[in-house]
Amino acid sequence: MPTPPLISDLLAGVDRRHFFELSGLASVAAITGTAPQAATARRARFTSYPFKLGVTSGDPLPDGVVLWTRLAPEPLEGGGMPTAAVDVHWQVAEDPGFRRVVKRGTEKARPELAHSVHVEVGGLLPAREYYYRFQAGREISPVGRTRTAPPASAEPAAFRFVFASCQQYEHGYFTAYRHIADEDIDLIVHLGDYIYEYPPGEYEAVSGMVRRHHGGKPMNLAEFRVRHGQYNTDKDLKAARAHAPWLVTWDDHEVENNYAGDHCESGQSASAFLRRRAAAYQAYYEHMPVRKSSVPHGPYMRVYRGLRYGRLVDFSVLDTRQYRDRQAMDDRFPQPPSADRDRKSRTMTGEKQEKWLIDRLASSTARWNVIANQTQFSKLDLNPGKGEGYGADSWNGYPANRQRIIDALAEHNVANPVVITGDAHVSYASDIKKNFEDPDSRTLGVEFLGTSISSDGDGADKARDSDAILKDNPHIKFFSDFRGYVRCSVDASGFQADYRLLPKVSERHAPVYTRASWRTVAGHPELFHVGGQHIPKSETNEKVADQYWIVKPEKRK
Repeated sequence: MPTPPLISDLLAGVDRRHFFELSGLASVAAITGTAPQAATARRARFTSYPFKLGVTSGDPLPDGVVLWTRLAPEPLEGGGMPTAAVDVHWQVAEDPGFRRVVKRGTEKARPELAHSVHVEVGGLLPAREYYYRFQAGREISPVGRTRTAPPASAEPAAFRFVFASCQQYEHGYFTAYRHIADEDIDLIVHLGDYIYEYPPGEYEAVSGMVRRHHGGKPMNLAEFRVRHGQYNTDKDLKAARAHAPWLVTWDDHEVENNYAGDHCESGQSASAFLRRRAAAYQAYYEHMPVRKSSVPHGPYMRVYRGLRYGRLVDFSVLDTRQYRDRQAMDDRFPQPPSADRDRKSRTMTGEKQEKWLIDRLASSTARWNVIANQTQFSKLDLNPGKGEGYGADSWNGYPANRQRIIDALAEHNVANPVVITGDAHVSYASDIKKNFEDPDSRTLGVEFLGTSISSDGDGADKARDSDAILKDNPHIKFFSDFRGYVRCSVDASGFQADYRLLPKVSERHAPVYTRASWRTVAGHPELFHVGGQHIPKSETNEKVADQYWIVKPEKRK
């Protein structure tokens, strides 16, 4: 299969500095249709059904939403499309039978973007459910359901969303997404590790490998496209993508495990890694329902952004990969305090994004301020009774940056902060303290950390030292090692997180249980337990999970 050029390859021949400065101009031109393009196919004919990757929507506004699809009759063989643009017609209707169509149009699916389509629909009514579909040639896509956000001045009576992360294709089936597709929700938030970049069999789960990655380790655009394509052929994931609008950000595995800025652990030079990162970012854009404001500029792509749901919820979506400093002490895990780790200038977010976040929180008038974040924000000492030890790749490896954000929450009296988090493959619920070193310090907000969809395979309810960890970290109220997702119910008075967990992901059709429900009340930012159920031992592997914090991060994360 030939390797397609990056959009930025159109600018070959310029020096490296100007390459990175100018590559984004080519991206914008290709996406907006202002650059020269291959001819449009007169009559679209496909070797097989072209909508195998399904449909989805995202980034909802009060008057519109992004609609996405990609034409790919052969998603594991380069897409199977001609080197010509194809007209794709779209419709938005008030009913799933499309008797009341309210918007329609035509968009070109271009080979430069793997024949993906991003339609930014406007002119819709706020807080309204809509249905959408696409047509190319004689082929019609599946029907998707979406929902617009409420007006900026409204305070909805209720808002429900789920968040998820970490879906290693080889480690388990995406059954959790089938359950998400059955939830009555307004939004799905994905917090990163949508794909994993490992070649087949390199990253093994204790419970075994249920399927295999196609191809080797993705290094170029063609290979990242195949990896995204393989994940998106999963029927349960496709069902969830079509069920509700998505709000997405990335973490490390969309490119490479634990990468930090232009540093990678595989030993590539910065220039070689940035080229790989450019390919990964372009493939990410091609497969996600994001706006054209997120178009990649070579190895740079802005995904941090805000999204409001009236005056009830304000989302601040972070990117803690692209701008961060390299992990301290060569990413030693667990890592004791050190002068490097504690350096005040160290950053996860970069200075510009940190200022954006603090300014956004300081000026917010929303009842709930949700920070959608990749890695654990709350302090976690991984060496109970043995001296301190921290995960270098999470906020625990960047404590000064974290404290500046915590201090801003207190200084600006930010209303009801809630951090939602992925990455760790386990579930935690934590109070966010003004000073994590003092258990009696003021509580400023809460963090709900959700487990993986499938990464690390079948889990257990406890890890070997989880009781000791919870005792040594009294702000952490809950732990579980099962897989699943978190369902959140929000109204003016409270914010409730239901940990929806599955006993197994190594077998299809596992049931889902609300293992625990935790709630925080507006104006009183402490967690309290409001219920939950045990997962029957007959449906689990009845094991105690391995001591997760001593496993090497490249094998655990």
